[in-house]
Amino acid sequence: MAVGAIPERVRWTVDKMAVRPGDRLLEIGCGRGAAVSLVCDRLRSGQITAIDRSLTMVKYAEQRNAEHVAAGRAVFQTAPLDGADLPRRRFDKVFAVNVNLFWVRSSASDLDIIRRLLKPSGAMFLTYEPPAIARAEAIADRVATFLTEQRFDVTTTYGATHRSALVCLTARPAG
Repeated sequence: MAVGAIPERVRWTVDKMAVRPGDRLLEIGCGRGAAVSLVCDRLRSGQITAIDRSLTMVKYAEQRNAEHVAAGRAVFQTAPLDGADLPRRRFDKVFAVNVNLFWVRSSASDLDIIRRLLKPSGAMFLTYEPPAIARAEAIADRVATFLTEQRFDVTTTYGATHRSALVCLTARPAG
């Protein structure tokens, strides 16, 4: 993949989020910053905060998005979710693309953090790209069950790239 290439799963996820010009977003596991680039192209007064555990990835992402950082539309932090310095009730949308968040392990503490970060009307978007639809369904079932048990309303959307399946779980705090 070329340095500037944006994976299909990232484009699909950003489209699913329907980013509005004034949105405040948090990306968990920003990697090289491809999603940040797409999101910032849709923002006017809004802002995206992107975190990643890897200093190397954050440096790549900052370099890729230097114009957005300078304009105040993008902010990066090198930190895990539970170590990031993030304001409460600030984010309209929190998202992660191909991050093992809730897929490999069900973490109530991570979900509590996300719940505190979301605005009351906010939503979380979790996208996974397994190689086959059967695996996408299994991931969706596992993650949706966990989120529902933790009092989130969940909608599941399936898609595909030219070589693999996609699943996006959209979750909103219930009640």
